[in-house]
Amino acid sequence: MSAAVSAAVSAAVPATATAAAPPPAFAGRATSVEGSPVREILALTERPGIISLAGGLPAPELFDTEGLRAAYDTAFAVSARRALQYSTTEGAPELREAVAARASARGLPTGPDDVLVTSGSQQALTLITATLVEPGDVVLVENPTYLAALQCFGLAGARVVAVPCDAEGILPDALADIVARERPKLLYTVPTFQNPTGRTLPAARRAAVAEIAARLGLWLVEDDPYGDLRYEGREVPWLAAHPGAEDRTALLGSFSKVMAPGLRLGWLRAPAALRRAAVVAKQSADLHTSTVDQLAAAHYLRTVDLDAHIATVRTAYRERRDALQNALSRSLPADCEWNLPAGGMFFWARLPEGHDATALLGTAVAHGVAFVPGAPFFAADPDPRTLRLNFTTHTPAEITEGVGRLGAALAEYGGKRIGGFNAGGRP
Repeated sequence: MSAAVSAAVSAAVPATATAAAPPPAFAGRATSVEGSPVREILALTERPGIISLAGGLPAPELFDTEGLRAAYDTAFAVSARRALQYSTTEGAPELREAVAARASARGLPTGPDDVLVTSGSQQALTLITATLVEPGDVVLVENPTYLAALQCFGLAGARVVAVPCDAEGILPDALADIVARERPKLLYTVPTFQNPTGRTLPAARRAAVAEIAARLGLWLVEDDPYGDLRYEGREVPWLAAHPGAEDRTALLGSFSKVMAPGLRLGWLRAPAALRRAAVVAKQSADLHTSTVDQLAAAHYLRTVDLDAHIATVRTAYRERRDALQNALSRSLPADCEWNLPAGGMFFWARLPEGHDATALLGTAVAHGVAFVPGAPFFAADPDPRTLRLNFTTHTPAEITEGVGRLGAALAEYGGKRIGGFNAGGRP
């Protein structure tokens, strides 16, 4: 602003005017929790030519667009007035029945009244947190764990404590020691094809976790967005299905990975008292999940063989997983490590000694490839050498090219190129 304009403005303001007082400060929780680096990286990878191994997105070319379009047409044709109207907080009865039937078929007896439909499984986690966690409460998590869960617990003011894990997940003896010492409110776990590591907790350990929760008094929150995406091996029963977990497990599920994430449809299966409390919490959040989306999804589940569609998705993802495995073995140094997940969407890798994945990212983007550094996923003692790689959103050829670019970036970053890769390594 020029001096002349400034003087004119000052002359126009009455002598009695005072400066406006600033508005009150934000709540402490709004400034104490950082934004998601995954979301920031995804924005970065929108640049043309970037092969992004960073996201956790399903492949859009595998969406059943025709089946879903027909389901929406039917939702309007059968009852447009109902589809466009307010609905009950608990969810459309026909969708709750469909969710309950699928859960029962997987070995967990479930009735429609056991289910609350949510706006994505992320909302289910938010509702459970609002229901159970008060500021200062201890929440246990795997280390590393799902990043958005750390955000959710941070906003609630929880004290997040990491449970020691190995390549197969939670160590039950360590969990028992921490529960006895910390007296936590809940344990949050993604036991099947975990985000970010891809690992799966064995059935024996699930039984031990359920026993510890029952014996020492602990809520269990089992997040299962990836369980349908199995590429090899036998299905492992839900943690919620093990003795001791029946009256204390909130099971979170999602249609995002097997139908489409844009539907924003998830579900919560929980004991009656906890579910009722979550219903009240949801009423304060959004009243109910989109009616038309629920009715379309219910019609889709009635008329389409979802399991057949999932089988098609599995076939494509298995091929892409194997392409990533093969590309890593050809393009990265011998002293890197990674795991081969039996399902889900992610590999978890570790760079050679002395490397930092966050520092490498800028070089990688300059080479036209992106990944997610692993450090933000840790609740404690982050390992800067770790990174997460996604394989679902690119063709095998694109994955091969992307990993080749990553290898070139790593060679530039480290100042040397070493052939080979330790295919048997595990972080």
